[in-house]
Amino acid sequence: MSSEVSPAREAAAWVLGRCRRFDAWSQQTLDAARSRYHLDERDAALCTRMCMSVLQNAALCDHYIDTASSVPASELEPRVRDVLRLGVVQLLTMDRIPDPAAVSQSVELCKRANPRAAGLVNAVLRKIARCRDTLPEPPDGETAEALSIRFSHPLWLCEKLLAEHGYEHTRAFLETNNREPALSLTANLLRTDAVQLAGRLRGEGFSAETSALSPVSVHLTDAGAVTALPGFAEGDFFVQDAAAAMGVLAAAPGKGMRVLDACAAPGGKSLLCASLMGNEGDIAACDIHEKKLAQIVDSARRLHMSIIRTAAMDAADPPPDLENGFDLVMADVPCSGMGVIRKRPEIRYKDPDALRRLPEVQLRILRGVSRCVRPGGTLLYSTCTVFREENEDVVGAFLEENGDFRMEECRTIWPQEYDTDGFFYSILKKNEHCQ
Repeated sequence: MSSEVSPAREAAAWVLGRCRRFDAWSQQTLDAARSRYHLDERDAALCTRMCMSVLQNAALCDHYIDTASSVPASELEPRVRDVLRLGVVQLLTMDRIPDPAAVSQSVELCKRANPRAAGLVNAVLRKIARCRDTLPEPPDGETAEALSIRFSHPLWLCEKLLAEHGYEHTRAFLETNNREPALSLTANLLRTDAVQLAGRLRGEGFSAETSALSPVSVHLTDAGAVTALPGFAEGDFFVQDAAAAMGVLAAAPGKGMRVLDACAAPGGKSLLCASLMGNEGDIAACDIHEKKLAQIVDSARRLHMSIIRTAAMDAADPPPDLENGFDLVMADVPCSGMGVIRKRPEIRYKDPDALRRLPEVQLRILRGVSRCVRPGGTLLYSTCTVFREENEDVVGAFLEENGDFRMEECRTIWPQEYDTDGFFYSILKKNEHCQ
């Protein structure tokens, strides 16, 4: 075998290291790796598949490593563990990669990380390849420990979900998180609708279906590059998960309304509002990160939407001139992201201690943007998490201190229900006669 390491594997090890050391987002890091290592389409696809498989199955990989290694996975140098996990997913999940190639490439990769561990990597992966059909199955009990290993989610998360939702619900959630998501598109109603969009894509050879959840959404498998899809350049659709679309649909934006999207980036909710409003009215798309607003401007231009204007704003402290100024205010607040693990598998490894501070931030934003709702107007609070502490509890705390608002709807959408992101939204109505 050649002593050269393939660019895809070299890039994959770099991506895993960045995600582990710097809590980097996998997709952005994969994009950076493609450029850094000059990956062609084939190598980029292989790199992505290996990285996502490791991030989705890290604990399961470690289970198999432990069956073949004299040193437990938990005690290995992190870079060596990354290499072994990459080797395991090639051996056990990628039929087109010959075992000798998976082993030898992993050994060469390890020589770059830690030459002294190359022998261990060789021995462990050769044993796993040789004993593939007799490897011990991961535990399949109804305990948090068994679920944590089988589905590679942190023990604390499995314990929390089991205590709050029971075994069947928790297992379905964890299992869904490890499946590759479809691409979800929202039809631009200024030009088409979901049925027509799905039909056009099927006519072009794509596997496209309308969503069972959202009437404006289309699910697409094996899509490839979004920008190359039929209708993208013409502005027929934009990328948005069907669950996220449901929050906007529940808020019912209409023609002529004044809308504030207080945490707007990357802009999906503003775009859907403009679509539902027939491009008639006014939408202020704001975000605390000014550099993110350019993407919203570009998307609105492509979609032929002229009513969206952008501005930098701290949603927790909006300027006084916005008080009582909007028919609909949307706050899709920063959250733990535990509803989008399928798309960002590294989210499951977040520090739970850091997550406990989020409800305070979320409540502060809800208080701030509530001042911008006119009497009789609507406030949409939403997250892409399924944790009660960030959802119902935040809304409940807000309502306890704000008698001018009442709840009209509250819903958590779980990934296993409609094959979407996990998402929460609450529709709050401001009383007509409040000051």
